Amino acid sequence: MTQMGIYINQDRCMGCFACAVACKDWHDIDAGPAKWMRIKEIEKGEFPNLFLAFLPLLCYHCEDPACTKACPATAIVKRESDGIVLVDQEKCIGKTECGSLCLKACPWDAPQFASDQNAKMQKCDLCCERIKKDEQPICVEACPMYVLEVDTIDNIKKKYDYGHDAEGFKYSEKIKPSVIFKPKIK
Repeated sequence: MTQMGIYINQDRCMGCFACAVACKDWHDIDAGPAKWMRIKEIEKGEFPNLFLAFLPLLCYHCEDPACTKACPATAIVKRESDGIVLVDQEKCIGKTECGSLCLKACPWDAPQFASDQNAKMQKCDLCCERIKKDEQPICVEACPMYVLEVDTIDNIKKKYDYGHDAEGFKYSEKIKPSVIFKPKIK
C-alpha cells in the first residue's frame, strides 16, 4: 500500500490562514466550528526574547488511525490504495449519538463537527479528488509561503531530511501520523 503524507515547513509558516480559508471555501464548509484546516499559534518567552511559531493542524492520515477504531459505526475508513482516512457521512451516527468518540481518540482534534444537533463528523480528506487528478490539495496551492506539500510519505522522507518534531506537535509512535516537519527553531 502506498501511504500519502504531508510535509510541513513550520519555519516558513506566518499564520496567514490562506490554507484554512481555501479549505473551507473549496469544500463549502458552513460558517461555524467545523474547520478541516486550523492554525495553532505558539508564543513563548518574554520581551525582548520572544518566540512565535505557527502549526498547521489537519488530519495527518495516520498509519494506524485511532479514530477508525473509536468509531462505533465504522464510518471512518483508511483507504487501501493510498492510506487516506475518510469518513462515510451516511454511516456516521452523529456526535451526540456516539459521544464524539473519534474526536476524543484523535490527539490533534482532526474530526470536526458543525454546531447542529447530532452533527455528523467531517474532516480533511486530503482533497483526494484533486490527488486523483495529480493535483495538490487546495491548502497546498493556496499557501503563499510554500509551507505544505503532499506526496507519498516515502517520497517526502527522501526529499526532506527532517523528522516528526515541530513546535507544538507531539508525535505518537502508536498511531504514526503521516507527517514530516521542518520545525521552527527557537
